[in-house]
Amino acid sequence: MILRWKIKKNEEGMLIKTYLQQIHHFSRRLLVSLRKEPGSIQVNGTSQWVTYKLQSEDILKIVFPNERHSDVITPEKLPLDIIYEDAYCLVVNKPAGQACLPSMNHHNNTLANGLTYHYLENSIPSTVHIVTRLDVQTSGLVLVAKNQYIHSLFSQMQKEGKIQRVYEAIVHGEIIQKSGIIDAPIGRKEGSIIERTIDVINGKHAITNYTVVRSDYRASRLEIKLETGRTHQIRVHFQYLGHSLYGDDMYGGERDIIQRQALHCKQITMLHPITNEKIQLDANIPQDMGILLKRLRLG
Repeated sequence: MILRWKIKKNEEGMLIKTYLQQIHHFSRRLLVSLRKEPGSIQVNGTSQWVTYKLQSEDILKIVFPNERHSDVITPEKLPLDIIYEDAYCLVVNKPAGQACLPSMNHHNNTLANGLTYHYLENSIPSTVHIVTRLDVQTSGLVLVAKNQYIHSLFSQMQKEGKIQRVYEAIVHGEIIQKSGIIDAPIGRKEGSIIERTIDVINGKHAITNYTVVRSDYRASRLEIKLETGRTHQIRVHFQYLGHSLYGDDMYGGERDIIQRQALHCKQITMLHPITNEKIQLDANIPQDMGILLKRLRLG
């Protein structure tokens, strides 16, 4: 990946390292890796040190070294529903039942295994940098960076609330209040490494916004936006309200119609970190949630 910037009058006199850190949010670690690669930092076509003092109208060029594919992720030819892809990132519609990354319980068939194969097949010199993870049994859109630097930019955007995700969920019972905010801290459930619970003493700040799309006495179809990204946040917050997600037996939901939590990330909106273009991407709900909505007459 190659990036170029023309130095403005008000940036004149800055050292390259200062310019990259303050203006473009380069980490110290990334600068160290660039210094080790000859020709990775150029001004007006000539290699320079990070201590070079920039002048107005200079063209600063950064040539990022190719990343090595991870040795711990086995490439696998898996079906990938790629919604968007460019030289910097991609967005994929992940099915329920697929983990984002390999773990002790999921060595293969993960999104990362499939993406590693996709990168090798298309000569993309990158490791897998997943920005917006989803639970194994949650379907929907996942944002992936193709470079360590792009990943760091996206991470900063997440902290600043500049990546918006919209979820669709189907919960038990009728939620009378047509829109609301759930503000309740979430922590680990005692004795479990997986389950979370509301913990007002040691829990982390968590806020969920919801709107009721349709409802009756049996169920409510919801549109959800998160202000924080805690593990199992939506699932725990709606259990706390007394409206567990259909299929989510870990948090009190019934699995008679659907065999996984009825939760889908249906939309991502963001400003592209390089082009500054606004991008909005959508993914229709999957078949199993569609069947559930028909059975409940909420479709």
